[in-house]
Amino acid sequence: MKSAQLREQTEEELQEACRSTHHAMLNFKAQKGIGEAVDHPLKIRALRRDLARIKTIMKERGIRENV
Repeated sequence: MKSAQLREQTEEELQEACRSTHHAMLNFKAQKGIGEAVDHPLKIRALRRDLARIKTIMKERGIRENV
């Protein structure tokens, strides 16, 4: 996700994106932990960076995160 796209989103959309990205990252880590085949090994890095972008924009706007 690009930060320019995130800046155009509303407060509710950012909170939903934060929740969904966080849950996707947790699910991916769980799959990796039990040894399932990983299609994209760098996906966890991309998810972590997306989550950081979302949280940065939320903090700039003063939005509380509800993960």
